Amino acid sequence: MRALLDWLLPRTCLLCGANGCGGLDLCDGCRRELPWLVTACPRCAEPLPAAALCGPCQLHPPPFHAAAMPLRYEAEVERLVQGFKFHRQLAAGRTLALLLAEHLESAALPLPAALVPVPLNRRRHYRRGYNQAELIARILGRRFGLPVIADRLYRSRATTPQSELAKSARRQNVKGAFACRPGPWPGRHIALIDDVVTTGATVAECARVLKRTGVKHIQVWALARTP
Repeated sequence: MRALLDWLLPRTCLLCGANGCGGLDLCDGCRRELPWLVTACPRCAEPLPAAALCGPCQLHPPPFHAAAMPLRYEAEVERLVQGFKFHRQLAAGRTLALLLAEHLESAALPLPAALVPVPLNRRRHYRRGYNQAELIARILGRRFGLPVIADRLYRSRATTPQSELAKSARRQNVKGAFACRPGPWPGRHIALIDDVVTTGATVAECARVLKRTGVKHIQVWALARTP
């Protein structure tokens, strides 16, 4: 059915307008030219010359245990994420989420019991019309047959958008900004889903909250990592 739909309604590359390939809204050429995150710290996905635990993770390990992100947040990836996040270009979000799914399959990470998207505050969610992290989680959930739990973790207070702050101020900005409604988890291994990770302050704060509810192992899955 998918092959038939792709034949009847061929996908178009979001970057150059050529025909898309492999069920994605990207052509092979543009896909090859994306800024791939080839080697990184396995714990936080900080870009590194070689895959090894970075110094900060050795000295002060984050409250999550692994991170998977296929791309660097620069050039064309920034353009696609911005379109998805702020301009309702859902095809860009779908394409990036499927690239993340392929990355996860190649990395052979153990699958969690459930996916938990990083929540937006209500006002921002209403204004945007959707939570981009939840849409990513829904695509990954269908791909891997995993439940998406989007109603447990929530923003307990509004915060300044992290992109507007210096890196040094981001941890304080999200401190105490999340809470979790009571209820059982389907297992003690959870993957947090977000669009872009910069300092890791947001996902770290979410992970701390999840750990207080009994979650033992947390992965972070995101579309891209800021260099």
